[in-house]
Amino acid sequence: MKKWLIPVIIIVVAVFGIYQWAVGFNNTAVKLNENVSEAWGNVQTSYQRRNDLIGNLVNTVKGAADFEKSTLTAVIEARSKATQTTIDPANITPEQLKQFNEAQGGLSSALSRLLVTVERYPELKANENFLKLQDELTSTENTIQTARTRYNEAIKPFNNHVKTFPNSVLAGIFNFEGKPYFDAEAGAEKPVDVQFDFN
Repeated sequence: MKKWLIPVIIIVVAVFGIYQWAVGFNNTAVKLNENVSEAWGNVQTSYQRRNDLIGNLVNTVKGAADFEKSTLTAVIEARSKATQTTIDPANITPEQLKQFNEAQGGLSSALSRLLVTVERYPELKANENFLKLQDELTSTENTIQTARTRYNEAIKPFNNHVKTFPNSVLAGIFNFEGKPYFDAEAGAEKPVDVQFDFN
């Protein structure tokens, strides 16, 4: 056997090994990224359902002639802002996710004020449509929480795959970057101040 053949075989085996590693890394990263995109789609679907329900809720509340207009306006404006904030799951950044979270948090806050204000309107509290929408909103909030948790669960294997060495070398070459997790909304660590009006 010729002496020059051994180094050639070693080089061919090494190149083939690197090629197999790169293909394996890329294919796994693509699959994990698709899982993240699917999980993000579920988050958006849950928020869209909430936005649709809020529109119906606002229309039901508008029927109460003496209901505070400023409270309704705040909900309508917050809903509009929340629906305008969109994110491409393939290029999601921490800043975009923070902006999305703030818009959704603003809507949650406005909606909470609306529901507290409703307590002063017995005829609205007894409205069958309103009660049904309130139940559906509660269910949707639970769905949103589940979707956000599953999104974070989909992010973890993707981030582990692209951020660990030596995969991090290929991640830079193939333009795969770690993705941000959903954090708790600002102020979520503080206890909720619940007040009941017994008048």
